Amino acid sequence: MRVLCLDLEGVLIPEIWQAVATKTGVVVLGKTTRDIPVYDDLMSMRLTALREAQIPYQTIADVIATVEPLPGALDFLGWARERFQVAILSDTFYEFGMPMMRALGYPMLLCHRLHIADGFITGYQLRQQDPKRQSVKAFQGLGYEVLAAGDSFNDISMLEQSDAGAFLHSPDNVALAHPQYPRCANYAELREWLEASDFAER
Repeated sequence: MRVLCLDLEGVLIPEIWQAVATKTGVVVLGKTTRDIPVYDDLMSMRLTALREAQIPYQTIADVIATVEPLPGALDFLGWARERFQVAILSDTFYEFGMPMMRALGYPMLLCHRLHIADGFITGYQLRQQDPKRQSVKAFQGLGYEVLAAGDSFNDISMLEQSDAGAFLHSPDNVALAHPQYPRCANYAELREWLEASDFAER
């Protein structure tokens, strides 16, 4: 079997932080890795905004409970699972992501952990440095061929390390900065790319 590595937010589900920004009115929380490529810079900004606005973790959890998979995501995952081992490589947190894994049928999720104290998010723990690249390398070290699809700047290392990579739902600023990767506008195009790949199983 081959491994298909997918990003989560923007690829299979809507951007959680953008939903939080809409709910709370704190506009800066709507920034994502599409806007701020350095993850630590992005999270520092988010933590500062949460602290200044006194937004508790439960508010975010309530927003996550309303988030549904993007249209077509479940059908695509069903198709992909018949052909690949599917792993979700995300810079989200298990506290955010596991409710969405239930909605997606519990694919493998590799992500980070939050620090929560007295009902407020106080920090976070990365699973490892450059986790998406390292995850792909680990699968390759086990003898798997790896395909990958993401939408943002923090997915580039995953695409670089994979045997073949493509963008899905990526904005212009990301795709134009990395024209070496095919750009798929929807699940149908991603499926066509996977089917045309030498790695896809027939």
